Amino acid sequence: MSAARAEPHVASAEVRSRWWRQLPSRVWTFWMVELYRIRHDRTELYTRAIQPALWLVIFGETFTRLRAIPTGGLPYLDYMAPGIIAQSGLFIAIFYGIQIIWERDAGVLAKLLATPTPRVALVSGKAFAAGLRAAIQSVIVFALSAMLGVSIDWNPLHLVAAVLVVMVGSAFFSTLSMTIAGVVLSRERLMGIGQALTMPLFFASNALYPVRVMPGWLQALSVVNPLSYEVEALRGILVGTPADLALDALVLVSALAAGVMASSALLARLAR
Repeated sequence: MSAARAEPHVASAEVRSRWWRQLPSRVWTFWMVELYRIRHDRTELYTRAIQPALWLVIFGETFTRLRAIPTGGLPYLDYMAPGIIAQSGLFIAIFYGIQIIWERDAGVLAKLLATPTPRVALVSGKAFAAGLRAAIQSVIVFALSAMLGVSIDWNPLHLVAAVLVVMVGSAFFSTLSMTIAGVVLSRERLMGIGQALTMPLFFASNALYPVRVMPGWLQALSVVNPLSYEVEALRGILVGTPADLALDALVLVSALAAGVMASSALLARLAR
């Protein structure tokens, strides 16, 4: 009798062991799948580069001439460039949940969830794809910044660190989008909520202006806005402004981990 009772516990332990052994390989597989998709869908990457270019060329050049925003002696275009890099990643990632809903409607998601693949692997694959797209966007903004004469630190190690920050930040916002998708369950609602969140997240951060010039209530929102920490890290790395890089990294990685867990938990609800 005792042996019979022990059998389910042994089987359960074996399943958990297999789950943890499978996770790295499944995560890698989904990363490669998403990379394959990006390689065969380059048009979107090029068209999305238009928006950050317009922000830098029109908004940045204009406010550099106006000198209306106090940036501590830093040219406004230099101050703004890291914020636009973070913004381009946000705009890519915040609608990533639509892809999950499309896969649900096409029956792909249900088939994937029926396999032994951990849900974390599926979500991390999507997050990786969002981060990679944002990284490509950041390289485009780097090139545009060079053409406009922005004084970025061109140390290769610093550029790589900045790209990693962008990837983590964008990966988090993609998991936020997938979490919202698991709650609202439809593309139309997700589009509406995504559009409602994008500009508040952007303007309630330090992407365009220092936190100290914001009203008190907006400063409070900026403190809990992960985009503020992403922009602060990018400015510290690229233009040398004061930044607590350890805190910025901790906030972004913690937010990403929480986003992966939340969106993974809601996948089953989305697939019903």
